Amino acid sequence: MSRDALDRRVLAVIGRGVDAPLDEAELDALALELFAWQHEHCEAYRRLCAASGRSPDSVGHWTEIPAAPTGAFKEARLAAFPESATVRVFRTSGSTAGKRGELHLDTLELYTASLLATFGAHIVPEARPLPFVVLAPPASQAPDSSLSYMYDVAARHLGRGEPVFCVTRDGWDPAAAIEQLRGLEGPAAVVGTAFAFVHLIDALGAAGEQLRLPAGTRVMETGGFKGRSRELTRDALHAGIESALGVARERIVNQYGMCELGSQFYEDSLRRGRASEVKRVPPWVRTRVVDPATLREAASGEVGMLVHLDLANTGSVLAVQTSDAGRAVDGGFEVLGRLPGAEARGCSLAADALLGGAA
Repeated sequence: MSRDALDRRVLAVIGRGVDAPLDEAELDALALELFAWQHEHCEAYRRLCAASGRSPDSVGHWTEIPAAPTGAFKEARLAAFPESATVRVFRTSGSTAGKRGELHLDTLELYTASLLATFGAHIVPEARPLPFVVLAPPASQAPDSSLSYMYDVAARHLGRGEPVFCVTRDGWDPAAAIEQLRGLEGPAAVVGTAFAFVHLIDALGAAGEQLRLPAGTRVMETGGFKGRSRELTRDALHAGIESALGVARERIVNQYGMCELGSQFYEDSLRRGRASEVKRVPPWVRTRVVDPATLREAASGEVGMLVHLDLANTGSVLAVQTSDAGRAVDGGFEVLGRLPGAEARGCSLAADALLGGAA
């Protein structure tokens, strides 16, 4: 099957929306065809598969498809198309001295379709669009940031009017962000990284001010809770947002995403009307919790390593092994932090396989 035909099939699945379950047989068939195509066209992934002793001939179910560790995206170009066809490269955060993982894309169509379907369902499910206040730079000023791309696309497709970006190439101006929020005349979507909200909360505290944003406003934060200066829990952040901005906990949504994936995961607090820490998995994605030592499926409720299979990753690698600990809960999963040493092990194994160590 051609790549174009695979893309069309995946887009059709995404087009059904987040509430249309994908039959296991249909997912399995599509995942196996996509795996075979990626194995044939991505040499780096083929070497990783060889390291695990698997190929399309030996894999009979989607759960057996070899997952590329996130470290592999730092060691090689995991793309199933010529470099000349690249239209965008998203990079993981990190210092300029260290290696950064990269997701190479030859089309933004599937990435955009996936993000609009999930963002729309969990952040702006109403028919009436809302204005966006974004605590991040626009995509034009951060072209390698998947977060900026997500915020920019969501704001322009799902929002009302021109979005306000409170972070630019000139830096972060909390006072200007506070002024924008103070001037809201109706409900809005206030979105940004977790630590942008920390800086906003700190700025409000330093000014001795608390805002009460209009009823119906919702907050979406992402990017983790560990910053350069301090670390805080999700509960502490959400309590701070509730106190500083006057947005109730059930209207604050954490998003979990990875540069290496074409899809993201959201808590469904806003949809359910009550606070939840469970990340919902869109129908075109499957998330497994595995034992980090054996890679076997963890027992229900047990903590293990998160592995995602994302059909939206047609031009890269559809199965990705993370460095995150989690457990399956209520049809979704909870993220419980990082696995000790997982990133280092992932990079080491990836480098060994990609350099020919598998042989």
